Amino acid sequence: MPTTLIPSLSPNPLTDLQALFTFPFMVHALEAGTITAVLGAITGWYVAVRRQAFAAHTLSVMAFPGAAGAALIGLPLSIGYYIACGLAAVGLGVTGRRTRRSAGAESAAIGTVQTAGLAAGYLFLALNQSILGGPETLLFGTFLGVTQGQVVGLLAVAAVSATVLAAIARPLLLSSIDRELATARGLPVDLLDLVFILILALAVAAVSELTGALLVLSVVIAPAAAAQQLTTRPAMSLALSVAFALAIVWLALALAYYSVYPVGFYVSSFAFILYAAARAARATKARAVRVRARSAQAHA
Repeated sequence: MPTTLIPSLSPNPLTDLQALFTFPFMVHALEAGTITAVLGAITGWYVAVRRQAFAAHTLSVMAFPGAAGAALIGLPLSIGYYIACGLAAVGLGVTGRRTRRSAGAESAAIGTVQTAGLAAGYLFLALNQSILGGPETLLFGTFLGVTQGQVVGLLAVAAVSATVLAAIARPLLLSSIDRELATARGLPVDLLDLVFILILALAVAAVSELTGALLVLSVVIAPAAAAQQLTTRPAMSLALSVAFALAIVWLALALAYYSVYPVGFYVSSFAFILYAAARAARATKARAVRVRARSAQAHA
């Protein structure tokens, strides 16, 4: 986007805030960002509990060739995101059941598939140069061109995902924390794994539409990881995850609107800063506890 077309900040923050809601494309971007932030944070909280960040990364990588392939054959990018992530999720579910006892073999196989997926994505782009922004748009996202139809579609995906996740929340949490205990209680652990990985695929595909394929973890993983650094209480950490994700996405969209830098840059930067701050706060609290404990022992 040419520099002359970039809005400039005014001395009045309220005026700048109102300007964000002036154009329909920006309103749609904020709506889409809000939906994807909530969906990504809720799903990401379970990802962090289950230690499945690698699975989330795999789905995000496979979203890239899916979108590029969809564009090549004339389909909307969003369809490519969902199809590729869905197929990858089924593959991860099957691979996980077969190689649960051999994590190294599973990781090697998935890493190979990721490499092949990236290569296929670049091939599809080379065969089709009609994608606005080229690989940067698919990999690092954009807030331009978000339509009302996309917002409605994202809302439908989020509503379905949240409903299913709410229905299995308690057994899923138990199986995430203690798989053996969940199995002993007769819970369908393998089915829960498959349902969750499919929900994660929907979340990754939805977030990819805003952040691009490679920066999905900034919304899906980072807010939940930061929240769990600050509290171990499930309800509180889940609420913080959603709050952090919303803050990251809203700030990123606002600054991307007023600058030449892509929204993905701001999303990933704020996510990293937030996580680093949470880690620092946890370390500071731990040191304070140790100091108080030593002081109490000295006065005992």
